[in-house]
Amino acid sequence: MDTLFEQRIRLRAKKLGLLLRDARLARHRSTALCAQAIGCSVEEYEAMEAGQLAPSLPQLEVLALYLDIPLEHFWGNRVLSETAPPLPLENLPTLLGLRQRMIGTYLRLARQQRNLTQGELARRVGLDEGTLEQYETGARPIPLPELELIANALDLRLEDLFDQRGPVGEWRLRRQAVQQFLELPEELQAFIRKPVNRPYLELAMRLSELSADKLRAVAESLLEITY
Repeated sequence: MDTLFEQRIRLRAKKLGLLLRDARLARHRSTALCAQAIGCSVEEYEAMEAGQLAPSLPQLEVLALYLDIPLEHFWGNRVLSETAPPLPLENLPTLLGLRQRMIGTYLRLARQQRNLTQGELARRVGLDEGTLEQYETGARPIPLPELELIANALDLRLEDLFDQRGPVGEWRLRRQAVQQFLELPEELQAFIRKPVNRPYLELAMRLSELSADKLRAVAESLLEITY
């Protein structure tokens, strides 16, 4: 009988496989191109979509960047339908390896801050110590279900491991900004889009940078002018 750890890993891998396939089909990409983007064989990628293997977080980040989809798609239940051209494959393998090492370093520092040995952490999440060593050095990609368990054992939010300042992080910020704009009421969107309203927006930006005392002084000056 599978352990609880094994059951959770298997179920998460199955869901990830469905989300991977949905993301790929939404962008009309082949399994070969997606495999090339994340630095694995076509057979390995197809095994990921089948839920037999699980991708690592850097692999998901690079795939999301390549397909231009929200990284959060891999934690959701929404089927993608929009289309957009993918990003070129150049430099993605380098980005993948760098992110893999960065995540490993982050996990090692978090473990050390909690005064845990590699052996203690490995036992908590059902891994052998050698595998955890490879994860922390970046020598081996961490399948996402295992990364989620490790993060949970270290009291980390998985979002803390997302790329923040690199290409993926910058791309996510742009997407979030667009999404936030689209969530504004239609009348506000219309106001912002009109070039004639730009001075008002710039004034609002300058006012937002003022301290409470300065804003109060501006308000008092306006009151004096109106009376």
